[in-house]
Amino acid sequence: MKTRTHSLAFLTMLMVGAVAFLGGCATSTTGMDRSAKTSNSIEEVENEIVKMDAQLDITAASLGMLLRPGQPDVKKSFEEYADNLVKLEKEGNQVLERMEEMKSQSIDYFAEWEKQGSAYSNPRIRKLSEERRLKLEETYAQVPAAGAGVKVAYRAYLSDLKEIETFLSNDLTPQGIETITPVADKTDQDLKALKESMQPVLAALTEIKAALQGESK
Repeated sequence: MKTRTHSLAFLTMLMVGAVAFLGGCATSTTGMDRSAKTSNSIEEVENEIVKMDAQLDITAASLGMLLRPGQPDVKKSFEEYADNLVKLEKEGNQVLERMEEMKSQSIDYFAEWEKQGSAYSNPRIRKLSEERRLKLEETYAQVPAAGAGVKVAYRAYLSDLKEIETFLSNDLTPQGIETITPVADKTDQDLKALKESMQPVLAALTEIKAALQGESK
């Protein structure tokens, strides 16, 4: 029983040290601060994706309203769509920026972790540290990999929405709306593809948080 207690204590100490290394720590205090910053970074990416997802629905709904026949105030509907499009572009760019920051930070985190891990004189601790680092590094790599799909899908969808906006800004008439509607209807598939591309990123972020907390997937 005493041996098991010591083993659990050792593993707990190792996991705390792993999180500290992930923050690129030079001292225990700095490590704790950077560890908290890492967790906050993950939360920020998640929150931005949730906000982007909500704005996608709002923008799509405003486009649907604009295309509806017999609009009492077409100009107002167009302005609402244009406004939502600006918000969507802002949210989308923020998501891409957050994911890029996370990718850049992770390179520094794991480089420092590897450096600190190689300094262990105890080969068992050094091996456990390396195994832990490699596992988390592999999990982290899922975010930029999945994020590449989000970037492509987002830019394609946004481009179509902006071109629809430009078309209608030049021809905001019943005939102009009728002409562009078949093209606009096809953006539903692009929206679906974009939303699906966001799911692997969210799943990877959840897995990272679980790994940092020492949970098994």
